[in-house]
Amino acid sequence: MINKIFIVICLLTVALTGCKLESNPSDSITTESITKTADGLTNAVNGAYSLFKDKLSFNDSQDDNLMYLRNFYQLSDFASDDVVCGQVTTDPLFLSFSLEHSPTQTNAGYLWYISYKIINTANTVIEQGEKGSDQSALTKQLIGECYFLRAYCHFNLVRLFAKPYTVDPNAPGIILRTSSTDNPQKARASVKDVYASVVQDAIKGVSLMNQARGVQYGSKEAAEALLSRVALYQGAYQDAINYSNQVINSGRFTEVTPATYPTMFSNAMGSTETIFCIAFTTLDDYGKFGSIASQYYSDGNSGWGEEFASKPLRDLYAQNPTDIRITNIVPLKDGSGNIQLKNGIPTYYVNKFSFQGGSPTLSSPILFRLSEMYLNRAEAEANLNQTATALNDVDMIRKNRGLSSALYNGVVPANSTLLQTVLKERRLELAFEGHRTYDVYRNKQSMNRTYWGYHLPGLKESDINLSVDPANYTGMIIPYTSTKIIYYLPIDEILSNKLATQNP
Repeated sequence: MINKIFIVICLLTVALTGCKLESNPSDSITTESITKTADGLTNAVNGAYSLFKDKLSFNDSQDDNLMYLRNFYQLSDFASDDVVCGQVTTDPLFLSFSLEHSPTQTNAGYLWYISYKIINTANTVIEQGEKGSDQSALTKQLIGECYFLRAYCHFNLVRLFAKPYTVDPNAPGIILRTSSTDNPQKARASVKDVYASVVQDAIKGVSLMNQARGVQYGSKEAAEALLSRVALYQGAYQDAINYSNQVINSGRFTEVTPATYPTMFSNAMGSTETIFCIAFTTLDDYGKFGSIASQYYSDGNSGWGEEFASKPLRDLYAQNPTDIRITNIVPLKDGSGNIQLKNGIPTYYVNKFSFQGGSPTLSSPILFRLSEMYLNRAEAEANLNQTATALNDVDMIRKNRGLSSALYNGVVPANSTLLQTVLKERRLELAFEGHRTYDVYRNKQSMNRTYWGYHLPGLKESDINLSVDPANYTGMIIPYTSTKIIYYLPIDEILSNKLATQNP
């Protein structure tokens, strides 16, 4: 797969939000065509952002379900305990629920493929931009954005296809591609080496990005936010605190309030919390066929609405009825006010990816936001036994979510630990945003999926009794040591790259 990477260039001198891509073989484009003008360099970088939302042909076929962000949320959140599946389906998204992964599953294969397209574009811009004569602030900004994008893509790949750093930093990671002339035959770097490369790239990006172009592009703060997340995953807790502080103290972002929270996700570009998002416009509204929202929500016929908020997550929100975050979960009721069932599973839609411009299938997904920085810092503080500061950070979130009467005020709740308290808040705040699975396993915890849903092998609708929890199904508890917590490398990589070893 890697030896067939294409360089993606946006041919029109337009803003990212209106940019569509044309893919060309790498040997058909001269490097001069990329870097001869500032517009050419800008368009090349903007084209990389478009790859997060565009739908490219994959293995000589076009599939509306294949899109980086859509597939990333499937591979991340559908394997968690926050989302329940309302039916058995042949769609590869079901493999994240069942954990019956395959080297040939197309959503994992496409994400791998498109990630390296983004990385290759970043490599080309970095190499040509750094040796060009124009070293203006804008050029440095664009090069810095590419370091950030390369780091972000490598980091997501190592999270999906390799063991958590805290479990085994010496385990096989993913294939590091930091040069456009890399040998296609290349072995997997260790998890530790991948993380080192990610950190190095993000730090380089921070040093170069001093001309922010908007939250739909990489920025100094976006790279610092990535560094905060990476440090937390490594267990480098003081670094996580330091990088979180840099973002929090930048003065660029503020917490949304209970009054403004309901529109944060439908107005991501204008939200005071957004650090980095992928900008979608009405031209990018894929509707029922291939949007992120169509999996989670339907207003009647706008989506499939087959994946719902899970019972354990709903129960957490129900502990505090004034929590404004519960508005992200929408029960589907019949004319009598009863919750409708789909194949025996209660229908609770999720609207975090809906209602940009009023469309039920459009949003600009937020990849980094301020609340995560408070939660990263809180978790790091908890691991350093800094109780007061950790709970202060958690309370910063809670008081802005309608929970001023339910603050911790420096006291860890009974029957809980400080870390459990922080992780509970993290789950409530960041649900459906691609965090939960990694948060469980990197903390060496087990995933508890003891609730009714079609992740349970062999489940029939007649088996479901919502008044009790399911019992005697395999796979309800997934330990962090399980091989099922990560995905197989795509078969295309294994066949084309003889040095790439497969996951067990």
